[in-house]
This record gives sequence, C-alpha cells and structure tokens, in this order.
Amino acid sequence: MYRRYWPTALGLLAAVVLGWYLLYTELLMREMRRDARVHSSIYIEILRGLQDPQEGAAERTLLSLSQTVQDLGIPIVLTDPEGIPTASSNTPFDADANDPDDQFLLYAYAQELGERNVPITEPGLGTIYYGDPPLVQRMRYIPWLQVSVLASLLLASALMIRHNQRLERERIWATIARESAHQMATPLSSLAGWVEILRLPSEEREEMTTLPVAAAEMEADLDRLEKVAHRFEWIGRPVRKEAVDVRALLKTLERYVRIRMPQIARGVELRVETADALPPVLGNAVLLEWALENLMKNALDALAGSGGTIDVSAERVSPWKVAIRVRDDGPGVSQAIRNSLFEPGVTTKKGGWGVGLSLARRIVEDVHNGRLTLSPTEKGAMFVATLPVADPST
Repeated sequence: MYRRYWPTALGLLAAVVLGWYLLYTELLMREMRRDARVHSSIYIEILRGLQDPQEGAAERTLLSLSQTVQDLGIPIVLTDPEGIPTASSNTPFDADANDPDDQFLLYAYAQELGERNVPITEPGLGTIYYGDPPLVQRMRYIPWLQVSVLASLLLASALMIRHNQRLERERIWATIARESAHQMATPLSSLAGWVEILRLPSEEREEMTTLPVAAAEMEADLDRLEKVAHRFEWIGRPVRKEAVDVRALLKTLERYVRIRMPQIARGVELRVETADALPPVLGNAVLLEWALENLMKNALDALAGSGGTIDVSAERVSPWKVAIRVRDDGPGVSQAIRNSLFEPGVTTKKGGWGVGLSLARRIVEDVHNGRLTLSPTEKGAMFVATLPVADPST
C-alpha cells in the first residue's frame, strides 16, 4: 500500500532539494555582490589615499586596505625570506606569529595552502601563502547539489513512470475483466433461457421452437463463451500466429454485432464488404476479432440514439498489407482528443473506461506488427487497421 506513495514522496524530496539548491545559489549571488562591493570600496579607498594631501595619508590608507583585505575572509600566512611565519589572518585557528609553537602550526598551515594555490614571493618581504575565499569554498558544493537534484528528479520520474504504467495495467485488467464479464453474461443469459424452454412440456416447447433450432442457438452461445475464455489465454503469453481468413472473421463479427444492434443501437444499418480474392493475414484470429469488435462497438456507441450507418470493408492495399476499415457517419471524434485518442483512459463516453481503443491498437500494432489509425473523413469517424499478409506471393 505504501509503495503507491513513494513517487509522490520522492517528487516532494526532489522539489525540496531543488528549492534548497535555488536558495543556496541565491546566497552565493549575494556573497558575490558583497565581494564586488568590497573590491569597489578598495578602489575608492586607494583613490582617496592618493588625493589626500595630509602627512601619513598613504600609511593610513595601506593599513585600512590591509584590514579590508582581511575582511574578505581569505586565509593568509606571511613568511619571511627564511620561511618563518611573521603574520597571518583568517586562519582556522587562533595563532600568534610571535609564539614559537604557533609558528610551527602556521608553517604547517602555510604548506597546506601552498598545495592549493601557488604562493606569491616578494623579494625582501617574504612569501605569501593564501587560500580560497569563502565564496569559492561554498561553490565547491554546487556540483554535488546539481547531481543530487538531477538524481532525485530522475529517480522520481522513473518511479512515477513505473507507477503510471502499473496503474495503466491495472486499469486495463479491470476493463478486460468488466468487458469479459459483460460478454459472458449475454450468452449465459441466453443459455439459461434455452434451458428454461427445454424444461417446458413438449407441447408448449414446440410452440416456441424446435430442438434443432435450440441446439444451434445454444451451440452459438457456447462458441461465444469459448472465444471469451480464449482471449484470457493469450494475455501474457507468446501469441501463436497463423493465416487468418479476413472474410470469415468479418462475417463472424457481423453476426455477433447484428444480434446486439436491436438492443443498443436501434436504427443502425451495418454493411460489410470485402474485396474479391482477399488474401489471409498473418495473425491470431481470437485477438484480431477482439480488436475489430472494439472498433465496431465504438461505432455502435457513436450512433446509439440517433441511428446511422456502419461500413466495414477490407481490401489489399499493397502486396504486403491488407486494410480493414470501420467507418460510421456519427458525430465523429473531437479535435481536442484526436492526438490522445488511443491512450488509456481517454474516452468520450459517459462512464467509459477509455481502454477499448488502446487495447485494439496494442493488438494490431504490438502483437501483429500492423498499424491502427484514425483517418480523416468528412463525416463521422473511420478507423483503419492495416495488417501484414500471411503470404505476400499469393
């Protein structure tokens, strides 16, 4: 249960780290502005000392500049020509250059500074060892902050993607279960009705139907139940492909849809046409029937309550491809969702789950290496499923 909150928690963590990084950057910018102000004040102080006619003005200016440089926070150790420390400022420890013990510490610290930056030697004065200003020291953490932010964002993004994929799979499974239960309910209800008829006395039963007719209808219901069961068998398994007769597939679908039309879409005319000498396609008949059934159901839903025509056609469009078109003259597809129509959860039907078209595209494209598109049309909607021919030489 708590795994669902991990992406949100990591997203918040990434946002906190990013906010911290922005705040840290702002503090560095303020530090740089402060240093720029100090450098400008040094320049002004030099000019003021040069223009001051009073005696000792130059010495006072130099002492003031010395204090200003110390205020910059740069660690400095000055040694005489013999290498003995004579002065220091901004060291990480309190030291007196006149104390021999502190001189030893300053000398060791000067060698450490010399490894970071090349010391400056002034003849007759000695050598100045200096370190990095506080700003440079703080900027060393910026790359680590950047890497942390990037890693947090990438991890959060990866987990969010996995979370969304899991939700998508759950939604698809729920829809498959709901749709399959609905499809199984129809033949089961029909079988239950036929059983009740068969239980009637012979005289009453013969007035309603004959045994051969009842047996044929029950056989059709059982065949429908078997197809629904087979659909689940192919989920998560390698799909076995074979030559599929498109004409026979569409005839089976036509019969199934015509039975449902009086119930869900009165006033709808269904026309199914297939080109002559249509070659079989390479695929799985159970899954292809499922995909085309979803397309035809969408057309029925679009025409429900208003009536209209559904045209289903199939023809060979190249030596390697067969195109199956499902077209209706309903209200069509809104321009706002055309680009996302095949994504899970996108639907125009009230109470719809928005998985039928996504499932159909997966079957056509991922399983059969075909192509399912919404083609432009003046009125209504037209879906085109392009499938590979089983034997291009035929």
